[in-house]
Amino acid sequence: MKTCTNHILVINPGSTSTKVAVFQGARSMFQQDIIHSEEDLVSFDKIADQYEFRKNAIISVLKNNDIDLTCIEAVMGRGGLIKPVPAGVIEVDEKLKNDLRNSPIGEHASNLGGLIADDLANNIKGARAFIANPVVVDEFDDIARVAGHPLFERKSIYHALNQKAIAREYAQSHSIPYEEVNVIVAHMGGGITVGAHKKGRVIDVNQGLDGEGPFSPERSGHLPIGQIINYCFSGDYTEKEIRKMVTGKGGLVAYLGTNDTRDVLSRSLRGDDKAKLIYDAMAYQVAKEIGAMFTVLHGDVDAILLTGGIAHGQDFTNLIRERVHKLAPVFVYPGEDEMKALAKIGTRVLTGELKPLKY
Repeated sequence: MKTCTNHILVINPGSTSTKVAVFQGARSMFQQDIIHSEEDLVSFDKIADQYEFRKNAIISVLKNNDIDLTCIEAVMGRGGLIKPVPAGVIEVDEKLKNDLRNSPIGEHASNLGGLIADDLANNIKGARAFIANPVVVDEFDDIARVAGHPLFERKSIYHALNQKAIAREYAQSHSIPYEEVNVIVAHMGGGITVGAHKKGRVIDVNQGLDGEGPFSPERSGHLPIGQIINYCFSGDYTEKEIRKMVTGKGGLVAYLGTNDTRDVLSRSLRGDDKAKLIYDAMAYQVAKEIGAMFTVLHGDVDAILLTGGIAHGQDFTNLIRERVHKLAPVFVYPGEDEMKALAKIGTRVLTGELKPLKY
């Protein structure tokens, strides 16, 4: 019989690292980032091919740190690019694993999270595997899907895990259920997404993965569509190069050769006028997107929440605050703690507060 309860193993694969942690409830008992060098990953043609390599790295770390896996009751994997799903936690099954292996949207390291979680859970007596609030959470109102031409449709792809966690944290701190507040959440990291949370549902959000909303450290955001068409058919760029302009080599990287907002601010303070313009423009575009979501919520907004890695920069959040503070109170939640967010969701499942969904 297990003497330990509510122990949760959390797995979060990223492009060059795999985060692994053990929680008891919301209390972190162990956490480590496994760094994967370019040499480690170069031999894999596809992200799916990294499965065994990443799983073995996790097992090795857990073994070397004497983690008692018999205590684990749930294994939470970071969600991936799968079909659109409702918010919540999804138990890993064969259908989900198939789409994680053969994503209908595209490859991403987070697809490995659910696959590895399932493998590990199958080898721990009584453990179950889940993913939670993947980036494809879709709660859009139908009006938000209309793109402007019947061949196209707006999609819900955003930082659902952190946005939902921060919105719940705000609601809890004000003793109001998340399902009763209206908030705008701006997640600001390598990509930037700004969501309109209406009483527990994100009814609209910019698709920050490939071309909507503000530009960010590595993404272009909205670009003038006529000019894009011209470049696509100029013969000067391949499809891959155009896609890289939008995701990976857009935004700060394209303008200033860095994805570090701290570096851009430093250059700005040293008198670099271009760095200042681009830094200010990124904050300007975030504020403008917040304004758009204000109209989505009919101006009925309890708070504006700024989160993600860039939110550590007070200069940047102040630039946004100056433009939006008259709309609603502004609160800053620097950074993101996806591991803790996954653990909290896992705890709600183990205590019976949250019922897992079927994919």
